[in-house]
Amino acid sequence: MKLRPYQQQAISDLRMAYRSGAHAPLLVAPTGAGKTIILAAITQAAAARDRRVLILVHRRELIRQTSAKLTHAGVNHGIIAAGFEPSDHPVQVASVQTLARRLQQQHWQPDLIVIDEAHHAIAGTWANVISYWPDSLLLGVTATPIRQDGRGLGAMFDRLVLGPSTADLMAAGHLTRVKLYAPPQVADLTGIRTRAGDYANDQAAAAMTRPTVTGDAITHYKRIAAGQPAIAFCCNVNHATTVCDAFNAAGISAATLLGDTTDRDASVARFAGGALQVLVTVDVVSEGFDCPGAAVAILLRPTQSQGLYLQQVGRVLRPAPGKAAAIVLDHVGNVHRHGFPDDHRDWNLADRERRAGSACPPAPCIRTCESCFAAFAPQPICPVCGTPSKLNTRELKQQEGELQELAREAVERARHRDRRQQAQARTLQELIHIGQARGMKNPVAWAKHVHFARQGKHG
Repeated sequence: MKLRPYQQQAISDLRMAYRSGAHAPLLVAPTGAGKTIILAAITQAAAARDRRVLILVHRRELIRQTSAKLTHAGVNHGIIAAGFEPSDHPVQVASVQTLARRLQQQHWQPDLIVIDEAHHAIAGTWANVISYWPDSLLLGVTATPIRQDGRGLGAMFDRLVLGPSTADLMAAGHLTRVKLYAPPQVADLTGIRTRAGDYANDQAAAAMTRPTVTGDAITHYKRIAAGQPAIAFCCNVNHATTVCDAFNAAGISAATLLGDTTDRDASVARFAGGALQVLVTVDVVSEGFDCPGAAVAILLRPTQSQGLYLQQVGRVLRPAPGKAAAIVLDHVGNVHRHGFPDDHRDWNLADRERRAGSACPPAPCIRTCESCFAAFAPQPICPVCGTPSKLNTRELKQQEGELQELAREAVERARHRDRRQQAQARTLQELIHIGQARGMKNPVAWAKHVHFARQGKHG
């Protein structure tokens, strides 16, 4: 198995972590970095030293992918999951849900437990399985070491090992560059409740039918990314079904890929082979979905979760023949909340304080060419088409019903302006005017909420 230099470096860094006393290091590497290949190489080396290895995953697709990588590496292994015969191989790939039900049947001791998508590891089922073997070394891997509930992964892992960044992988050609389009005005989410740290999916789905959501997903897919294989991320099953039906009615072949889809593999194969243009999903392909041909992410689910946002966008960043760039059609303004996919992020294992706006990192200064719309660091001319660049880049102009390619500088200025205007508003009436200017469905209710919250805070 041939590893890329950064994959070899990640393995070396993990070995150093164990040698320096770590019991449970966590490897962080972006979606598309080849984490499964790294795990297969580590497992291959462990098996060669007669070590027993248990690899925990939580989706059927991940079982298939991990098994395929282990087979390619020449590692004989068993699978603990529904529909598979038990075996006594020293390496086992296990569905965490199945293993949780069969714990009392396990009479072996893994030397190493590998936890894929390790941001789930401190949740109940995962924690129960891992704690069953307290003497085993642990190894976690994830692209997003954050949880929406704010709990840090330091409760399970004792060392953070950082792999390459998304920007590093894009620069090296291991991930495609991304062109991101977003509406000038995001959906009005006023009054939508938060459940488990994110927008309530049923209410968010209802909000997506409001006229305050700029543009139409099908129209903009046709205009910007016609014919390219796309994944549409929706709020819930009913929302996904509605979106899928609308795509098909418009003559764009689409199918849903949901938790109860009977033959997911067949749907993915049709999508990969070009028989389907759009896969419509809720959560099934947010993690672990590996289809390099997917070129477009259609974001129809507003989320407060930076991890979910990065996982979804990451599905379309893998390079493929003929794929010059990934396209993100952000109909819900998630980039305003969480930044660009290749922004620098300071990961750590600590609990984080959850407060409004804390999940959105400041956007770096980026200009957008007014001729070819290429995004680039500030410089006198566009490096793509040579058009002179204005030093004072204008704000993006809103065109009703049109998604616009997003300039990071404009986004940050708009966010800063909104925060400043809201902070300077002193009266209830001034807040109502701000709510009306933002196109809120009920600006009075929003203004009263902000006004009375201030009184409660300062009174």
